[in-house]
Amino acid sequence: MKIGVLALQGAFREHLEALRALGAEGVEVRLPRALEGLDGLIIPGGESTTIGKLAALYGLDVAIRQFSLEAGRPVYGTCAGMILVARDAGRPQPVLALIDLSVRRNAFGRQVDSFETDLAIPALGAEPFPAVFIRAPSIGDVGPGVAVLARLADGTPVAAQEGRVLVTSFHPELTGDLRLHRYFLDQCAAAGPAAGSSRVALAAGPTA
Repeated sequence: MKIGVLALQGAFREHLEALRALGAEGVEVRLPRALEGLDGLIIPGGESTTIGKLAALYGLDVAIRQFSLEAGRPVYGTCAGMILVARDAGRPQPVLALIDLSVRRNAFGRQVDSFETDLAIPALGAEPFPAVFIRAPSIGDVGPGVAVLARLADGTPVAAQEGRVLVTSFHPELTGDLRLHRYFLDQCAAAGPAAGSSRVALAAGPTA
């Protein structure tokens, strides 16, 4: 399986390592043409405004929307990636609007307020997941088609899915637990072969 990781800024290398540990081929995505033939795409944590502006500059915003909405390929956004794929980013900035939810930025405080907690995610099984939160957003309101996959003890939603779009407030790539990446790979496999996505992905943006 061939999975792209948006590599404009942020923690993309750790996602690539997680994918390789599961036997998938990880591909760094910096231009629309890199989406060709991919089975899915991960948008990592980092600075969402910076990533969004660079994506727009290189034509990746249009290409990723086509990749997801027209070609039907799964997309997974973590932390800043969740902000980018949300319908409402909490303030004016470039967004992809791939999932019908809003986010609350820096919902848990600054960098010094980062924390790790054992999180119940029933879709992954009975064992809690060691979720790492770093200047993380939380999920605000969700549309009727969005399933909340995990909440903190106080009820705050921190993971959700709508169709083939998956989001988490936290960083699964910073733990040794590969279950969320495996879950995403299962979504990519269920979506079927990636044939045809290349034509859609190449329809916009620079090619060199």
